Amino acid sequence: MTELQRRYRQAIGRFATGVTVITTQDGDRLVGMTASAVASLSLEPPLLLVCISNRLPTHRALEQSRQFGVNVLGEGDDALALRFATPSDDKFAGLDVHLDHGVPLLDRAIARFVCDVHECLPGGDHSIFIGAIRHCEHVPGRRPLLYFASGFGGIQQVHDALGRTAELLGMTGI
Repeated sequence: MTELQRRYRQAIGRFATGVTVITTQDGDRLVGMTASAVASLSLEPPLLLVCISNRLPTHRALEQSRQFGVNVLGEGDDALALRFATPSDDKFAGLDVHLDHGVPLLDRAIARFVCDVHECLPGGDHSIFIGAIRHCEHVPGRRPLLYFASGFGGIQQVHDALGRTAELLGMTGI
């Protein structure tokens, strides 16, 4: 790794992102991986993009299936993110998953998108898959899991911080 690549990796790690699991099928086999390189691209038509390493099995499966799911993880789903970030024969074992829209969707996700591959563009050692959204849904009331500086976290609302400060002050007797 060059010095610029090392500095780039450290600096881009300061950009907080949501955590998702990209899913598809490779024949009868369910395939998935954790990804933070996901973004909304267009409202008209509804498009999003995901960036997938060219060397991962999910990349090959997306090229063949031409469809994928984006499962947005919520706070407390750290273990699920790590499960899909780690190579395994069956990352889906024991999980509640449904295939109603032709791709595996995680019941635990706070938002789900089903996409058909609209376009695939080269992007260095990754490919940029642009997905035409054909279905999406969300679960109200849960906050997203965030990835920042090589670790997981969440959003702390101002009223949460004020409440916690009041709680700590009460504990100190001030």
